Amino acid sequence: MEAINPTLLNLIIFVLAVYVGFHVVWNVTPALHTPLMAVTNAISAIVIVGAMLAAGLTEGNLARFMGVFAVALAAVNVFGGFLVTRRMLEMFKKKERKGGDKS
Repeated sequence: MEAINPTLLNLIIFVLAVYVGFHVVWNVTPALHTPLMAVTNAISAIVIVGAMLAAGLTEGNLARFMGVFAVALAAVNVFGGFLVTRRMLEMFKKKERKGGDKS
């Protein structure tokens, strides 16, 4: 029996992760969205560290490119997550009334 090709195994894991991630994110209630985004930002920060290690410790050009690409995507995810979280938290703040309304 021949061993499974590592590329195929990694592809299968990636497809399963996308499937599970899709169902987890789309089934979250709106009340839990902000805490979930905070946890996702923390996980993305860990992904950035791992991707930097992968990019720095590899010898192949393709692997280095993929590591740099992973750093870029995770950075976009972290900064976008913080922007979305801040925007959602601003929705819960009391808005000041316009004019000198004293009611």
